Amino acid sequence: MKAVVIKAFGGPEGLSVVDVPAPEPSAGEVLVAVESIGVGGVDALTRSGSLAAWGFREGLVPGSEVAGTVIAVGHETDSSWIGQRVWAFTGLGGGYAEQAIAAVEDVVPLPTGLSAAGSVTLGGSGVVAHFGLKHARFSSGESVLVRGAAGSIGILAVHLAAQGGASAVAVTTSSAARGELLREVGATHVLDRSGAGDDTAPPAYDVIIDVVAGPHLPMFLDKLRPNGRLVAVGAIAGPPPVDLGTALMANFRKSLSFATFSADTVPPAERRTVRTAQFAAAADGRLPLVIHEQLPLDDAVLAHQKMQDGEVFGRIVLEPA
Repeated sequence: MKAVVIKAFGGPEGLSVVDVPAPEPSAGEVLVAVESIGVGGVDALTRSGSLAAWGFREGLVPGSEVAGTVIAVGHETDSSWIGQRVWAFTGLGGGYAEQAIAAVEDVVPLPTGLSAAGSVTLGGSGVVAHFGLKHARFSSGESVLVRGAAGSIGILAVHLAAQGGASAVAVTTSSAARGELLREVGATHVLDRSGAGDDTAPPAYDVIIDVVAGPHLPMFLDKLRPNGRLVAVGAIAGPPPVDLGTALMANFRKSLSFATFSADTVPPAERRTVRTAQFAAAADGRLPLVIHEQLPLDDAVLAHQKMQDGEVFGRIVLEPA
């Protein structure tokens, strides 16, 4: 079968399309004939080599969420999965391929009305946005800032905060045009990447959902209200500086909180419940599905180049067929 592998860490050109043996599911697993593949920020980090210290190696097939039809199941696995159209989380890799393996607990049936491409813009990102806001203890009436709001996690965090009764939902983004698109999903104030640019925006926020992290994260601690909470749900700009703790202590009297959030800490049953509900809402048009572009699997290099160049609003979807 056709798959994309990381031939060499670095830029998008390090990705290569190759032929590899089709995988075989083990007990508790299903094999999915892939229709759509979500291209996420973590894929770019993996490709660059930034996660090598965590065991990622060259030769890996990247990608962690796919959608398609189950064509086989492992030993002692419920055969009724065969023929079902599903969204699936493939783990730390394996998604950029014509066929992919997933554990049964990480597979969710697709409702009528939700496309494969739509599901991979929502399946991973929606859970992170939902539980990221929960981790921040967000409640109705509070103000929220979403830093790095143009990706699928940010878009959904904006929408969920607005739907949850936020008094204000500010966003940081790279252009006024993107800001207007974010207003359509619930943003009330549009800021530049430094957090400035709108004199009517709140001077500080109860909750900041940060998709970016990187060297400028500490300056956003100054944009928290007393008892404010900043939750890093991503790190597309890399880790924060080592003196982050110093910045927190400098705001000691404001009783600020900083936390990271990974969906890995949410029990599988809870993730599945939220995904199922969000898929139903998307099928009914109650959740936004923002697909930047659908590209052939052969164009994985182009997809990553577009992400690297900052062109993407929403999510790029790769399609093997």
